Amino acid sequence: MTTLSCPCGLPETYEACCGRFHTGAAAAPTAERLMRSRYCAFVRLDAGYLLRTWHPRTRPERVDLDPGMRWTGLEILETAGGSAFHSTGTVTFRASYRGGSLHERSRFERVDGAWVYVDGEFLS
Repeated sequence: MTTLSCPCGLPETYEACCGRFHTGAAAAPTAERLMRSRYCAFVRLDAGYLLRTWHPRTRPERVDLDPGMRWTGLEILETAGGSAFHSTGTVTFRASYRGGSLHERSRFERVDGAWVYVDGEFLS
């Protein structure tokens, strides 16, 4: 029996990796892990998780996900801050989908001790 690794690119199974963040059983310990779990939420069409992990100041009313979108991979290019010892962090990444890719530098902050997505800047 083959066990698929998590869509976020780490070798653990979905349940052991991002799945525990999606269910609320655990909180992402770093900005990078939150970013990976948010990518995974896009793959799995989990709009609720995306909204729960969005900074209250910048959170939209709703997220419309395209079920036809096929995400094919995540590459973390750079991280700054975002560890257990920081209150802010950035993660620069490239998320690939069938037909192209998205290159973004995302900003994260801690709110009540938990990492949340603030906003992102698209890069060329």
